[in-house]
Amino acid sequence: MAALPVYRWRLAPDGYATYRQLRAMGLRPGGQNVAAQLERPRRRRGPLVAYLYRIDAAKPVRPMTPARWAALARANAAQQICPNCRRDVGYRIPRSLGMCTPCHDSPTRAA
Repeated sequence: MAALPVYRWRLAPDGYATYRQLRAMGLRPGGQNVAAQLERPRRRRGPLVAYLYRIDAAKPVRPMTPARWAALARANAAQQICPNCRRDVGYRIPRSLGMCTPCHDSPTRAA
């Protein structure tokens, strides 16, 4: 296995982009392996690492179909129903709480 080329922060050559940069261009990695990495040094910990992909090998982002929009809406709706009181609370329930805020804050909640 060959080692990845490592570039210093902001010194990557043209033709490489991070995942977020690809998304901003309307592209996705498309199954390609990481081509290089950026490292940003830090004082007290290890360096921050960002993986780079080749722009010429990237593929366009797949468009959202009506079925994918519907599946996303169902998934979001399922995360708004409190498992404790079974109400639709109108917001996504935090995973840290596991239930809606009124159920979490009530003094009679199950321990």
